[in-house]
Amino acid sequence: MTIHHAAVIDKKAELHSTVTVGPYAVIGPDVKIGPQTKIEPHAVVSGPTTIGANNLIGSFATVGGAPQDLSYKGEPTELIIGDNNQIREYASIHRGTPNGNFKTVIGNNNLLMAYIHVAHDCVIGDHVIMANVATLAGHVQVGDRASIGGLVAVHQFCRIGPYSYIGGISGLGLDVPPYVIVAGIRDRTRVSGINKVGLRRNGFSRETISKLDSVFRIIYRSPNLLLKDALAMAKDEFSDCQEVIEMIDFFESSKRGVIRRTSEDG
Repeated sequence: MTIHHAAVIDKKAELHSTVTVGPYAVIGPDVKIGPQTKIEPHAVVSGPTTIGANNLIGSFATVGGAPQDLSYKGEPTELIIGDNNQIREYASIHRGTPNGNFKTVIGNNNLLMAYIHVAHDCVIGDHVIMANVATLAGHVQVGDRASIGGLVAVHQFCRIGPYSYIGGISGLGLDVPPYVIVAGIRDRTRVSGINKVGLRRNGFSRETISKLDSVFRIIYRSPNLLLKDALAMAKDEFSDCQEVIEMIDFFESSKRGVIRRTSEDG
């Protein structure tokens, strides 16, 4: 264990013998940090927080702070972070609340860039990228391998589907389906199509991408179809494609509603 003499570590914190802690970092009670994790100078880690193996907590990051929620009354909620995450400078990630199963959860292999904010009760999957100053309000769910551009703001309780791409400076107030590209501010937020480049980079076959593209056209570019009818048509035609079924299930399970406007809507 390499701990700088100027670091402040509570006696109730549990650090693996391979953890590195830089100068002026502060680690509070009820914090557990796994192997090979590095806490950079001036970072603050509060508990209850559990951090897995091989993570980087950047300088001046604030991890595991109390939720910014007026209903929170000091209950013992927690933050859980998996393995191989990069949480960069000035990031802020808060614990959960009793209204959100008492925890905020971040998976594995994520890149959370400088100044990002993850509010209480969010759940982030694996291999997610959040660019600089991207902000998640409370209870947001982000699927695996989603990419969220810089300065994006996401409304509370929204869901961002896996493999989706959110363009920079976008404002999201509705759910974002899996596999699509979204960009825009407020009522100008639009879905422009399937995230074909991202899907190819992640090993999706041409056939699967083609089927997803066809489903996109049925759902988004069939003005004479009600959404329920478009989803039924897509399910009937592409029932053999698991990714299509996941996309349809996402629409059918949405509570806030899904972004429906496209770049062709003006």
